[in-house]
Amino acid sequence: MANLFSGVFGNYSEVSVQELTNHYGIYLMPQEKIRMGFKLIRDTFIITDERMIFIDHQGVTGKKTRVASIHLDSIYDVTMETAGTGFDDSELTIHYITSPYYKSTNLQVASYKFEFGKKFHLQPLYVALVSLAHENHKRLNY
Repeated sequence: MANLFSGVFGNYSEVSVQELTNHYGIYLMPQEKIRMGFKLIRDTFIITDERMIFIDHQGVTGKKTRVASIHLDSIYDVTMETAGTGFDDSELTIHYITSPYYKSTNLQVASYKFEFGKKFHLQPLYVALVSLAHENHKRLNY
């Protein structure tokens, strides 16, 4: 019941790698492996060894599906906001490069924000992604 309320309030909850592979393995590139994933009522967010995949089931029946991804090597910054009192949720914002060439004079960027419930321990995910962003920053700028 708690997971249902978490989904209703826009919060992601963690899903097993096996369940994600069974349902969404068809969207993986050859040799790509799922590391972890999260689910909102109908939408899913998956982290693989190559990219983050967003699966958005649309419409009343959810049969129409939009699949988008962010390559892990394009992430350059991550911010985290922990839950406060009341109805506040934890938030994780990924900042990434959308330009096809990362070392460009006309760099294009975007961000994507995820909301997690108060009880979700967000720090390990944040540390993993900010470490990745730090390595990407060094690779791109040195």
